[in-house]
Amino acid sequence: MKRALIVVFAALLVFPCHANGQTTSAAGRTLVVIPFENTSPTPGLEWLGEAFPEAFRQLLNSPVVYVASRDERLRAYDRLGIPAGLHLSRATLYRLAEQMDVDYAVLGSYNYDGAHLTATAQLLDMRALKLLPSAAESGNLTELGTVEAALAWDTLRQVRSDFSLPKDKFVAGVAPVRLDAFENYIRGLLASTAEEKIRRYKEATRLNPVYTEAWLELGKTYLNQHTYEQAIAALEQVPSSSPVAREANFYLGLAAYYQSDYAKAESAFAFVAARLPLAEVYNNLGVVNSRRGHKDAATYFQRAIENDPSDPDYHFNLGVTLSRVGDNAAALREMRACLDHHPGDSEAKTLSDALASSGAGVVPAASSTAKPIERMKRNYEENTFRQMTVQMQSWAEQRFARSDSRTHARFHLELGKELLAHGFTDEAEREFREAATLDSSSPAPLTGLAEVFDARGDAREARSQAEAALRIREFAEAYLVLAHLDLRENRTEAATENVNRAVQLEPGNSAAQDLKRTVAAKLAEKAQPLPQP
Repeated sequence: MKRALIVVFAALLVFPCHANGQTTSAAGRTLVVIPFENTSPTPGLEWLGEAFPEAFRQLLNSPVVYVASRDERLRAYDRLGIPAGLHLSRATLYRLAEQMDVDYAVLGSYNYDGAHLTATAQLLDMRALKLLPSAAESGNLTELGTVEAALAWDTLRQVRSDFSLPKDKFVAGVAPVRLDAFENYIRGLLASTAEEKIRRYKEATRLNPVYTEAWLELGKTYLNQHTYEQAIAALEQVPSSSPVAREANFYLGLAAYYQSDYAKAESAFAFVAARLPLAEVYNNLGVVNSRRGHKDAATYFQRAIENDPSDPDYHFNLGVTLSRVGDNAAALREMRACLDHHPGDSEAKTLSDALASSGAGVVPAASSTAKPIERMKRNYEENTFRQMTVQMQSWAEQRFARSDSRTHARFHLELGKELLAHGFTDEAEREFREAATLDSSSPAPLTGLAEVFDARGDAREARSQAEAALRIREFAEAYLVLAHLDLRENRTEAATENVNRAVQLEPGNSAAQDLKRTVAAKLAEKAQPLPQP
């Protein structure tokens, strides 16, 4: 069903709508990055082939550019009967990109001569059916992250000619990852056994304790091994500000649920639901609410059905919940809807027959050998949702338009943050302004606008927006914007005051603590006595 929706949306973009003589352009672009070909004679560097697709995904994936995940690529390989490690011919590459319904395929190669690493990338434009000019970057092997970031920028400029962030700023904004930690992470992705994956991911997090992607994969591996306590411990290492926080919280919710920690599970699923309208998250919130004896379960199942009416489990869960409160007529309708989509569901058939025979009465406990319980969802479909959102932004907007204004505002706020993090300042500004309109009581959208203007070099407007945010209420992020501006203007005393206010509000804010150390170093530098002549 969801794949069909993507195809429909893609068709709308290939054959654009016309209104008042104007053409509606695509909201974004979708890419698949093929593992780079190793042309190096140096042994032990085969892992770099997968390193480039992973780096491109982390660097380029945004609300306006969607980069397919490794899992999506492997599923497409499987559908076409292509071995995962096979070097693809141009004809096979075209078939793969066509199967995945993407706008571009990225193919590349790398070579290491013992001193320098050189990597090239080339785009296959699936709309124009042609190869675009290749780009090349080089550097020391220890500078792999810089080479990947520069090559990603080259690719992005071909995909989005309106991308205005200079190359040096884009590269400088990429957080460095230790090469040995990155290698262990990639080797973990490539590992064929859970034991090897766990060993590699644990080593990656030992070498880099704030490696959120490695913590996520470690937690998911533990979850698949049913070692829930270890899964929870790993997934809780992912901070809420991380780009992978939504996915981490989904799996954290599952692990906590299987540990019977329903309060933690509800909190984790609620974190995701507040940021993305995913049917599987609403469903799981409904299951957890049912376990906790809350009355919101039916509401969450109804939301799941609104988002994906074709999934039989959502109808089954709503039917079970309704049967428990004695609404047998409504429960029977849901069970029949479940069976319409999955005729072979024996559990649904048993409950449906019991409901039909009970009439208006409560279904007797002995009507089945075991009372049915609601079903959890283990699949996390953010990738599908994001691809839909990139291809047609209005789809997500329609989903959130039915929610309360604060939830709707949070959607635009999170979207703005992601856009800004990837350098799309114009798009980010639009999202922050929409969030501010929807929720005028929150300082966060105005702080986002301050960060937009700061990124553009407009210090005066950035300061104005940050101060406007603080007039709503004290907010650590707004104080940090002011502190950054003060530091840039050599107003170290003012920077100290603002960063201290941020730390007082949020002592655990790592960005505030880092900035506090930077300001302290500046103050110490100013206090140094002048050299004697």
